[in-house]
Amino acid sequence: MELQTAREIIGTPAQGIHPVTGEVMPEDSPYKAPPVIRALFVAAQALEGANGMAKPRRMKADAPPNTGKPWAPDDDEQLRLGFDAGTPTKDLAAALGRTRWAIESRLVKLGLMTLAAAPAAQRAAQ
Repeated sequence: MELQTAREIIGTPAQGIHPVTGEVMPEDSPYKAPPVIRALFVAAQALEGANGMAKPRRMKADAPPNTGKPWAPDDDEQLRLGFDAGTPTKDLAAALGRTRWAIESRLVKLGLMTLAAAPAAQRAAQ
């Protein structure tokens, strides 16, 4: 198995997503426990370094203001309303102070978008 593939598989449970099915994991899943999420995140970053990829990222000065902050119920509601209204993810990201990747990940977690329909990384590569 390639290190990049292993990193992606380890990274998805940290987002609350089943790595094989792409479905949101149930709330009682052990993968939703904060210590497990942190451990998976650290392991994914270590694999990035082992693969010669970018070193673990530090917060950039130009990062959106809510980067790394927990999602509040009001944020989820604003995201739902905007998504249902057809607002582009780029605009939702700006309004919520998040990255497009964070917006798409949250939409997947909320069951509003499938993992296959949220390819921000693929769009960025084009």
